[in-house]
Amino acid sequence: MAAPAACTRFSDNYDIKEELGKGAFSIVKRCVQKSTGFEFAAKIINTKKLTARDFQKLEREARICRKLHHPNIVRLHDSIQEENYHYLVFDLVTGGELFEDIVAREFYSEADASHCIQQILESVNHCHQNGVVHRDLKPENLLLASKAKGAAVKLADFGLAIEVQGDHQAWFGFAGTPGYLSPEVLKKEPYGKSVDIWACGVILYILLVGYPPFWDEDQHRLYSQIKAGAYDYPSPEWDTVTPEAKNLINQMLTVNPNKRITASEALKHPWICQRERVASVVHRQETVDCLKKFNARRKLKGAILTTMLATRNFSSRSMITKKGDGSQVKESTDSSSTTLEDDDIKEDKKGIVDRSTTVISKEPEEIRIVCPAKTCQQISGNSQCSSARRQEIIKITEQLIEAINSGDFDGYTKICDPHLTAFEPEALGNLVEGIDFHKFYFENVLGKNCKAINTTILNPHVHLLGEEAACIAYVRLTQYIDKQGHAHTHQSEETRVWHKRDNKWQNVHFHRSASGKISGATTFDFIPQK
Repeated sequence: MAAPAACTRFSDNYDIKEELGKGAFSIVKRCVQKSTGFEFAAKIINTKKLTARDFQKLEREARICRKLHHPNIVRLHDSIQEENYHYLVFDLVTGGELFEDIVAREFYSEADASHCIQQILESVNHCHQNGVVHRDLKPENLLLASKAKGAAVKLADFGLAIEVQGDHQAWFGFAGTPGYLSPEVLKKEPYGKSVDIWACGVILYILLVGYPPFWDEDQHRLYSQIKAGAYDYPSPEWDTVTPEAKNLINQMLTVNPNKRITASEALKHPWICQRERVASVVHRQETVDCLKKFNARRKLKGAILTTMLATRNFSSRSMITKKGDGSQVKESTDSSSTTLEDDDIKEDKKGIVDRSTTVISKEPEEIRIVCPAKTCQQISGNSQCSSARRQEIIKITEQLIEAINSGDFDGYTKICDPHLTAFEPEALGNLVEGIDFHKFYFENVLGKNCKAINTTILNPHVHLLGEEAACIAYVRLTQYIDKQGHAHTHQSEETRVWHKRDNKWQNVHFHRSASGKISGATTFDFIPQK
């Protein structure tokens, strides 16, 4: 941990650099420590907008992070309180998400999965040894220290973490992410450190085949599966997984928490500590392919939240649904999957809503998207209308892509909201807003580097959010001929959010994952070039 400074002002110790990310009440910037020249990530929180409950959570997170010093955990180096602002100085983690890195690898085997889960278990074991339960283990919180090959996996986001004494179990509240919740949490029984091991079991299952052990569009059925521990190993994808790997998953996904394997025990499992002898080293291409689709679905959930905020036409009260006991539902700031915590966000008198608040309500064993009751009844009672609107979204998406392919900036601006927000590789991980960022590519790249372009939308999946908002996720396959007459094919996973204004659909947000090249030379992601 950085040595405590004699002075207390952040600017006395650090030089602030460029923005890395932003929330409603906070902003993350790269900073450089003046005394050492070391780089860090500073989370700058505007405390003027925080409630007393928010302060308690902030103090809890900082207190927990100060305890944890481990190479597989994003480390808190400094915490500075000033008037109106609080600064949390963390490791600068530049490698992105573990799951996104895996799909970009040329080779991925069961042995690689073993190494990944070993690092995750090492971080969890360190937490448990220090009396900390993370409560929100999931892919979005598993990062890589850098983009270098073999970079360490880092566990991040201790916003839901709690402190426990020894093996003590109690009801600490409903917290976590649906697909990773343990049976005891869903049953509202006392729980402890073992909830993290259950989540590790879910993560390991995904690491091996690219899809989760528990999945259902209906939240009731999903939770019923989890509570019963109802998962299996279907053929053919599991036929090539070693028995030792399945054995470890079984011990992690044991419904009875008292019989579930611990982190320290899991680290001694042969599939972990003797991977060179036990784990298979055969490349798992089908796992990588499935994981690409899994990642795209995760991003879709995040885009739905961003959409509702981007439209700017949804009131703060419609975006938070309170339970009778005052508990609410929260979307983790950096997560694309829904994160729940009882009594997490209190309604602000000024009607301000944190960007982390999601558009869902929490009922016993159910999560649903919130929209006016009348609209929901109309949608459920008129499937033909829903189908027609889905086709509208697909058609308008095709029109937008055609405008991009043809370099038609005027056509593009007519379809896009002037305040369009986007996450895309060209923005280097930053959220960009407005059309000007894209105008550069229309003026300098589009239509000038290729002789012919053909784009196909594969597997479009449309979510209708009431009558005036929708979200579409799809794979964009682009074929093109470069100036030398060579054919190339390029693929990217995209999510676009649409909002209807004055009876016209407008694109208000999109997310494109770092795309993969199928054939030909290295390509530029906005539109292929040579």
